[in-house]
Amino acid sequence: MAAGSSGGGGGDRSKSEADSGFLGLRPTSVDPALRRRRRGPRNKKRGWRRLAQEPLGLEVDQYLEDVRLQERTSGGLVSEAPNDKLFFVDTGSKKKGLNKKRTKGRKRSLLLKKPLRVDLILENTSKIPVPKDVLAHQVPNAKKLRRKKQLWERLAKQGELPREVRRAQVRLLNPPPPKAKPTPQDTIERPFYDLWAKDNPLDRPLAGQDSFFLEQTKKKGVKRPLHLHTKPSQVPAVEVTPAGASYNPSFEDHQTLLRAAHEVELQRQKEAGRLERQLALPPVEQAATQESAFREQCQGLLEESDVEEEPGEGQDEGLEAGGAEASPTPVRLATVEKKTEQQRRREKAARTLRVQQAAVRAARLQHQELFRLRGIKAQVAQRLTELAQRRERRQARRLAEADKPRRLGRLKYQAPDIDVQLSSELSDSLRTLKPEGNILRDRFKSFQRRNMIEPRERAKFKRKYKVKLVEKRVFREIQ
Repeated sequence: MAAGSSGGGGGDRSKSEADSGFLGLRPTSVDPALRRRRRGPRNKKRGWRRLAQEPLGLEVDQYLEDVRLQERTSGGLVSEAPNDKLFFVDTGSKKKGLNKKRTKGRKRSLLLKKPLRVDLILENTSKIPVPKDVLAHQVPNAKKLRRKKQLWERLAKQGELPREVRRAQVRLLNPPPPKAKPTPQDTIERPFYDLWAKDNPLDRPLAGQDSFFLEQTKKKGVKRPLHLHTKPSQVPAVEVTPAGASYNPSFEDHQTLLRAAHEVELQRQKEAGRLERQLALPPVEQAATQESAFREQCQGLLEESDVEEEPGEGQDEGLEAGGAEASPTPVRLATVEKKTEQQRRREKAARTLRVQQAAVRAARLQHQELFRLRGIKAQVAQRLTELAQRRERRQARRLAEADKPRRLGRLKYQAPDIDVQLSSELSDSLRTLKPEGNILRDRFKSFQRRNMIEPRERAKFKRKYKVKLVEKRVFREIQ
């Protein structure tokens, strides 16, 4: 069982066998007293555990625990305590002769003097005094206060007192007049006033002050907007379900509700079919080929003419092109001949005549407007009538759209599906009735329809990292 025993059996021995002290039967066994002691690091936690498990460490722990227990119970070591604290002289009870019967009052007084059990449990039974709390005895600014006290002591010797003392002496010499307590008669004679009126006594000290100051000091309320109490929509908060959706509807009401749901479904199918037609591939006859794609790419790049050019026109165009290439410099235009004085006078007279004729024509038209007053009045009346009709149509359109949800966000309001049961699904009793709809979804849609919240959609979960698949070791070992 020695520490230096060889073989694989040395590692399988338990700690009790190694510490038994018996010499092993193997030839390589060593005396336990002669084997070398394993010394590990003492500054590590495992070193503390090893020392605590050794006999010396256990004895030290027990001794320290015993010392702490004696300090808590008796205030110190029992071996160092004097005899007066450990023993006392029993001289007998002094109240043996008092065998009088205790009255009810005496018993009650003794019970009141006796402490309660809960108080005894909460008492501190330790004999160790509580450590002094240094922070509790510290005074903030003690040095400053001490210097101030010394200063006023020196000033008091000179006959100068602090300001507080002087004010207190003045108040003692001239006491304020006593305030008269209000009597019930004064309360009755006090005039009544409107608390919300502009000239009430509470607002008189604030009259004439700056409005910004009153708002910042919370003396004046913020002006509320006019549309604060107006509803965003006239749609009722809770809409009444159609009669065909009841648990026992009549035939006509149920068919009316079925027809409404059928129309909604038809409209949805039409929109889906229109979307499919727009996104569908073109037929085989209209399918794009390589030749048609090339022709579309070359569109506008090449100029093709179906009519054959005449040879003379082509030669003339060639000559003109050759001449343009031969003479790149622009040809100067023929200089305009200078006008004579007579031509200038005639042009000036013609301009003057045109201006005079235009003025005469405008005056004649203005004079004729007087005879068109009746027609002008009719045109103005017709225009006013058209404006009034447009205003009425616009007001009617606004009233019609008042109950419709507005566009508050990027999404449009989608009306919920109509909760309806087929004729075969109708139950003949409340026990077999199946619940339809969802109260929470209905309230949420009602908020959207009444323009209280914008239409929303469920947030899409998007993983920020790529999922990594790892096969566990157990499954890899099996394979």
